[in-house]
Amino acid sequence: MNTGQWISEQVVARLRPATARAAAPAPRSTEERLRARLRQADEALSPRALRQAHEQLKAVVDPLVSEVEGGRRAQAVIDWYAQAPLEERRDLWLLMSERFMADPQKVKQAQAEYLAAVGTPGEAAAEVLYRRATVSPRRRLLQRFSAHPQGIRFLVDMRAELQPALRNDARLQALDVEMEYMFSTWFDVGFLELRRISWDSPASLIEKLIRYEAVHDVRGWNDMKNRLDSDRRCYGFFHPSLAGEPLIFVEVALVNEIAGSITPLLDETAAPVDLARATTAIFYSISNTQAGLKGVSFGDALIKRVVDTLKTEFPRLRTFATLSPIPGLRAWLHKHAPAELLKAWERHAELDEKAPERTALLGWAARYLGLELHEGKPVDAVARFHLGNGARVEQLHWGADPSPKGIKQSYGLMVNYLYDLRRLDKHRAMLAAGKIPIAGTIEALYRKLS
Repeated sequence: MNTGQWISEQVVARLRPATARAAAPAPRSTEERLRARLRQADEALSPRALRQAHEQLKAVVDPLVSEVEGGRRAQAVIDWYAQAPLEERRDLWLLMSERFMADPQKVKQAQAEYLAAVGTPGEAAAEVLYRRATVSPRRRLLQRFSAHPQGIRFLVDMRAELQPALRNDARLQALDVEMEYMFSTWFDVGFLELRRISWDSPASLIEKLIRYEAVHDVRGWNDMKNRLDSDRRCYGFFHPSLAGEPLIFVEVALVNEIAGSITPLLDETAAPVDLARATTAIFYSISNTQAGLKGVSFGDALIKRVVDTLKTEFPRLRTFATLSPIPGLRAWLHKHAPAELLKAWERHAELDEKAPERTALLGWAARYLGLELHEGKPVDAVARFHLGNGARVEQLHWGADPSPKGIKQSYGLMVNYLYDLRRLDKHRAMLAAGKIPIAGTIEALYRKLS
């Protein structure tokens, strides 16, 4: 059965009375089960519009047309999509996800031929044929869209829009995974440009920093100007297809020692640090900007490139560390720490330095960061990122983020992750072996719990 017949049968099924559908016998074959599921999809597009949309998508990937013509046809879909309501856009996602799959019979046959060839001189050639058979027409569809000048922007935005729908509709997963795979190729760090963003950058770019800042909310233009002052640096990765918009950016403070609080770093009245004497670079905010690039990693490469850039500009720099939030701490504490401890802290937010509750809370936080793993990885999302890059848990700081967000996430606690450039590989090896790299001060804190 060809795809056109399949669509036609779907349309006919949708036009049948609901009672007739309910009385139909239970589907037996895989194809029948899929048809039954499609009959329940409750599409927003009419049968005719659904068929026309499918034909438009097929026309984009027509092997008989050039890349230029394929891009022109993709433009027609992009124009339609821009005017379509969300329900109709969802129908397009479903068409792209379910109507452009690899041929299962060809995949099965190629797999059998490959297995039969294992251990023979023809194994390599059979493997290539098998890999080709598993490549879906969906990938070609995405490639044709990417050839259009605005195609990559369109696809990134479309994937961002479909993310919430994934939770309730598993049929979209094939499209989502395919897009993530293609984006990891198109946005490989080798194609990205590292740029410094300063107060002299275009206002439109600075506005994007304000909008995308994900760690410490920007309070206004004066706040942003302070973050781009002479003793600060901000760098972003840029891609030619998304001109004028960083994919990710990092904010850095150049100081004389490891920072223990975000407040002085964001103090607009503080005097600038003498750059000739700065010895420490503090990464205090890293923000991804494109929800559609979820799963595509830039942070590791960004930090490495920025460290190299800073070392060249400021040879006196010796210490590279973060001042990071602990976003999962409070929720974890409420599951594992004694309820009496948390109640005591909430009654006395400004606990004395020697208060036993304060010592205990720091101990539980040290345990969370230094011991807790899930499937071999740190449970905290920010910890996973920095420790995966080769950093170690260095210091915990009480009251380091007194903002409402900081209190909500971690009772105001923040952590330094130290990037010891001589031990990055050693720390990665430790983490791979199931041991979190930590400083002695962190170990001492959680040992006080026992």
